[in-house]
Amino acid sequence: MMLPLLVGVVLVFNHTAFSASKTPSAILVLGDSLSGAYGISTEQGWVSLLQQHIMDQGYAYRVINASVSGDTTRTGLSRIDAALQQHQPDIVILALGGNDGLRGLAFSEIENSLSNIIQQCQQSDVQVLLAGVRLPPNYGPVYNQKFAALFESLSKRYQVPLVPRMLDQVADYRELLQADGIHPTADAQPKIMKNIWAGLEPMLIKP
Repeated sequence: MMLPLLVGVVLVFNHTAFSASKTPSAILVLGDSLSGAYGISTEQGWVSLLQQHIMDQGYAYRVINASVSGDTTRTGLSRIDAALQQHQPDIVILALGGNDGLRGLAFSEIENSLSNIIQQCQQSDVQVLLAGVRLPPNYGPVYNQKFAALFESLSKRYQVPLVPRMLDQVADYRELLQADGIHPTADAQPKIMKNIWAGLEPMLIKP
C-alpha cells in the first residue's frame, strides 16, 4: 500500500544578524518536507538548528532553507538554477529523493535529476553535500537497496560527500516520527542536524 507523500508547502529562509562589514558565505538547503519542518515550528526544524550550531562553532555562514514539501528530484531540478542565481551559495545540501521513492519512480529518472542538479552546482563552483534517504521497509529490501545504492553511486561519480542516511537514528524509532509514520518529530530534529553536520563540517572554512 502506497504511503502518503510528503505534502504541504514550506519555504523558509533563515536569516541571522552577521557582521555588516562582510557578507557571510551561504549554505542552501534544497529539500522537501523532511527539511522543511513539516508539522512542527520552523525554529524546531533541523535547518534552523543547523544555523544556530554553525554560529556556535564560530563559522560565518548563513543557512537558506529552500525546501518545498512535496518536492521531487525533478521539481528540485526545475528550481536549482534560479536558486543558485538568487542566493549565490557556497554549498548546497541536496536532500531530495524521498518523494520519488515513495511514488516508485524509475531509478533512471531519479538519478538523472540528481545528476543534473549536482552538475549545475559544480558548474557554478558550488560544493554539494548529498543527503541520502531510506524508504519504509514495506517497499522491500531489493528496492530499498537499489535506492540507497543510487546515492552512493552519485557520490562516487561526482566526488561529492554523502550523508548515507539523514534520518539515521530517527526513521527506525516510531516515537521519533509523527502520526503519519514518515515525518520526524521535533525531538528528532537535533539528531538529523547532527547527521548532516557530520558531513558538512569538513566542507566549512573558519573565518
